[in-house]
Amino acid sequence: MAATRLIALHKNKGKSVAACLKSRTDYVQNPDKTEHGELISSYECSPLTVDEEFMLSKRQYELVTGRRQKSDVIAYQIRQSFKPGEITAEEANKVGYELAMRFTKGKYAFIVATHTDREHIHNHIIYNSTALDSTRKFRDFLLSGLAVQRLSDLICLEHQLSVIEIKPYRERQKHTLYPPKESNRDCLCGVIDNILAKNPKDYEDFLQKLEQQGYEVKRGKYTSVKGTRQKRFIRFRTLGAGYSEEELKAVISGEAEHHPRQKQKRIVPEQKFQMLVDIQAKLAEGKSMGYARWAKRYNLKEMSKTLIFLQEHKIGSIKEMQERVDTATARYHELGDSIKAAETRMAEIAVLRTHIVNYARTRPVYDAYRKAGYSKRFLDAHREEITLHKAAKTAFDEAGLKKLPKAKDLSIEYAELLKKKKEAYPDYRKARDEMQELMKAQKNVEMFFAEEKSTTEKEQAR
Repeated sequence: MAATRLIALHKNKGKSVAACLKSRTDYVQNPDKTEHGELISSYECSPLTVDEEFMLSKRQYELVTGRRQKSDVIAYQIRQSFKPGEITAEEANKVGYELAMRFTKGKYAFIVATHTDREHIHNHIIYNSTALDSTRKFRDFLLSGLAVQRLSDLICLEHQLSVIEIKPYRERQKHTLYPPKESNRDCLCGVIDNILAKNPKDYEDFLQKLEQQGYEVKRGKYTSVKGTRQKRFIRFRTLGAGYSEEELKAVISGEAEHHPRQKQKRIVPEQKFQMLVDIQAKLAEGKSMGYARWAKRYNLKEMSKTLIFLQEHKIGSIKEMQERVDTATARYHELGDSIKAAETRMAEIAVLRTHIVNYARTRPVYDAYRKAGYSKRFLDAHREEITLHKAAKTAFDEAGLKKLPKAKDLSIEYAELLKKKKEAYPDYRKARDEMQELMKAQKNVEMFFAEEKSTTEKEQAR
């Protein structure tokens, strides 16, 4: 059962092509993995000088064609893995050589190295991206990886080896459960729970046991620890209730009882229903009758969910639904307008505050400029300050400000608007979701009855 993959080998940043080729070919020819080099075969090159021969053909390519390599692909690698116990290393090398020869059609030099360091025997085939006659490059065509897999399967069948059967999508195993990921904080809390269960003598003994578990402890005003693979220290007081220094000391001294933190499961809200499929439109696009049958079943399921939604919201007629949609839409736009108005005013305050600060800062320079009789030499020396002062004064005139507000008052107003905006966002999102659900339900009902009417008319016409 051979698993095959085609990989383009790229030039590493900061390294030459020759150095990259040498590192790649040296890896596949590792004596510890290839029975001291006995499981290496090659075509039109020597395993000892394969990197130099690849480079020679690339230089000849430049001389023959006059073109320099634009892409950073220096060679290609084929990985071919076999089912454990099904093939010997020598036979695997022969199969790999045949695969490379048939895929490259003998136009590109290559080496085949068979590795036996894993439970499964596998081949590393590296072939040059430049042809032997140095007139062209290998073109990584569309679905070339699939072509290598198909060719590998064909060769395996010829050698009476098993291949991976491609199952239909419906028969493939689907991953529905994944192991939960544990954060650094959760892991630290678990370690603390285990240490406290062993009743340390005192707080210092507790910290020493943490160090024995691989944590680096930083003592100071606030004790913090860092794991082996962590980038930052974590303070005890940021771990939540029951894990601050005072609470841990109270538990160690026996004054309090420790309650391990319970992990909170993330609840993903389930979508109540989806939009119905416009079957006639899909058929007009070229969908098959099989798709139409699936869409009818899908529409019935989603329509039943829609009816449940309407019952939960006590909507019994088309008129009531329209009224609810209009009310939800008006509420959504009302909240949206209030948030936009707050954002507009906040932007105005930010600009005005900047102009007030610039005006006050540059006023002495502008007064000196005016006393100098608007001297051109003075203007050239203080152009930036004078320009900022004039821009601020123009902004005040356009806003019609006869008296400048205090920067402190503007900051207070800005903070109040920001608070109002943040408080309005939850209601805004709730109104948006409610409006979208109601509009989706309305659209589903209209589409469902339109489909039923069309079906009835067709039956009557028959």
